[in-house]
Amino acid sequence: MHTCRKLVTLTIVTLIAVFCCGAASAREGVARPSSAEYAAALNAARDPSAIGFAKTNFRQVTGADPASVTVADHGVAAYVLNPDFVRGDADAPAGVLQYIAVTATADNGTRATLRATPDAPGTWVVGSVFSGDDEDVMSKRLSPDSVLLNEPQINGWYELRPTGVVLLQASLPQNPVGALIPLAEYQKQVNHRYGDKLPGSDYEKRKGIGFDRTPPAEGWSTAAVVLTTIGAAVVLAATFFFWRRRYLARHRASATPTE
Repeated sequence: MHTCRKLVTLTIVTLIAVFCCGAASAREGVARPSSAEYAAALNAARDPSAIGFAKTNFRQVTGADPASVTVADHGVAAYVLNPDFVRGDADAPAGVLQYIAVTATADNGTRATLRATPDAPGTWVVGSVFSGDDEDVMSKRLSPDSVLLNEPQINGWYELRPTGVVLLQASLPQNPVGALIPLAEYQKQVNHRYGDKLPGSDYEKRKGIGFDRTPPAEGWSTAAVVLTTIGAAVVLAATFFFWRRRYLARHRASATPTE
């Protein structure tokens, strides 16, 4: 799967998060990928199929195939909001490992992010690519005891610290960028936003957005599917709202008589 991050924000949000075993609550989680897992992810990013993904993405962005593609020598572990944390479980970490991001660079300097996830034991595979190198750029803003956390419902990225989260960027920010939100407060926030829409809820019984009769693919988290799909609906509604507001503002401006 290849996606232009700069062109389709909604597509980014609606992609289903692939959950890996293990938890990440910054320092406490001890869930950072091992050196062997990082190496496997880098090997996956160098695979011809992954390079093909990258070339397709570059072609979409620039209109031409790159003469060469260089794969970075390091990866960035990306975590996603944990449904158990959303549910309010006292011991649940805020995030679970989602993928390892590896930057690919075309000969003209254009960059894309290859997302590697576990496949067979000891091997990883790249299943998607996004334009840009957001994960790599944001990882440089993290302190040594922090990890990168994604709240896909708002297309938001946080620095997850042992004591809380700090919003780095978001399409629909729910907290001030740069402000430290204690973990207990953040858990209350996400529980309020999504807690009533998890599997087993009345929302599911009413067959709300994200619930249907088709089971998720093997190895995919139902809770992750629900959270990201609901997030897509939120983004879509917000996008329409802002578009309508801008349209009305332009219409009023054009209707205002000039002297």
